[in-house]
Amino acid sequence: MTTLLAAALLVVSVDGLDQRYLDNPSLKIPNLRRVLKEGESSIGVIGILPTVTWPSHTTILTGTDAWDHGILSNRRPADEGGDYYWSVSLLKRPTLLDAAAKAGLKTATITWPVTVDAPVAFNLPEYFKRRRGGSMDTPSICSKAKPATLCKEIAARFPSFQQEWMDDRTRTLATRYLLQKADAVFVHLVDLDSEAHDNGPFTVEAHAIVERTDELIGEMLGALPKGGRFVLVSDHGFEKAVKSVNLKFAAERDNITGIEIRGGFVIAAAPLAAAWLRQLSAEHGIGREIPAAEIERFAPPLKGKFIFEPAPGVWFGPGNDVLIAKPHETGNHGHWPTRYRSVYAAWGPGIRPARLPEFHLGEIADRLAGLLRVKMEKR
Repeated sequence: MTTLLAAALLVVSVDGLDQRYLDNPSLKIPNLRRVLKEGESSIGVIGILPTVTWPSHTTILTGTDAWDHGILSNRRPADEGGDYYWSVSLLKRPTLLDAAAKAGLKTATITWPVTVDAPVAFNLPEYFKRRRGGSMDTPSICSKAKPATLCKEIAARFPSFQQEWMDDRTRTLATRYLLQKADAVFVHLVDLDSEAHDNGPFTVEAHAIVERTDELIGEMLGALPKGGRFVLVSDHGFEKAVKSVNLKFAAERDNITGIEIRGGFVIAAAPLAAAWLRQLSAEHGIGREIPAAEIERFAPPLKGKFIFEPAPGVWFGPGNDVLIAKPHETGNHGHWPTRYRSVYAAWGPGIRPARLPEFHLGEIADRLAGLLRVKMEKR
């Protein structure tokens, strides 16, 4: 049985933290600058398909693509009720949390997707009945907490934890509390993603949230016990959305069938539809056609189909009433994985300074397993 010091590992996922934020020298992020200088970090992490939160976070813990682990989007298909993938019972692959539990480690998760009923000692799962931006209603989360008294225990130490909405500040309070109790803590911070959706990525508002996130991470690092290691990850990058192009409108206008809109890309099922997409004018926002080799690499089930990215600033909308519309959100993700990069950085005892090449999001699970000295189960 593996025995580690308390909180040997702290893993913080900052939702929507595009690598370009860390590459921006003007941002005031001293804690992350220290991690990048003293630890190892990748020049960028290539995501999975789809590049959205719940599948990507599950890949971080399983090392497998969405096609393998079974979390295909944030929400389940309509024929399955359309609710979120709340529970680990929906997973098709074992996770790092399973490996840690088998090794006898006490782990903690804080608003990490797909962790209701996870095999952890301490759990504040991502579960909500109400949302307000990146905040989730605290009572819903506490209703699924493990142990059942966990929220009361945290509030006894940090009374302000009891606010109605769990945001990144209260997630940080929970992290500081659990760092003294668990061998590994996995926390999912959400406020940056929400801000980038509302006001766009790389804006004054988004930069402010990145800098605030750095302050919160500084508080976590201050609570990290001696000998602990810290890993920063993120799930996907972000793109600005200047206009929404409703290709369904154009397809109905031109009597074209066999296209599927995915927001960050469009799929053509047959050569005729693909040829139609290729000849559309610039007004329609068609960008790069994805090479067949990339489709086979990132989306084997879509092999044989034709996929097109949007032009910069374009989002493919679902409407069929007008061609050009105002985007529902001014920032978005869900684009093809090579469109942007997420992040990876590790810091602490035994981790030497290094600048790593790009690697795939699925490689993070084995890196975390190595830091915890546990073996990922492959099946």
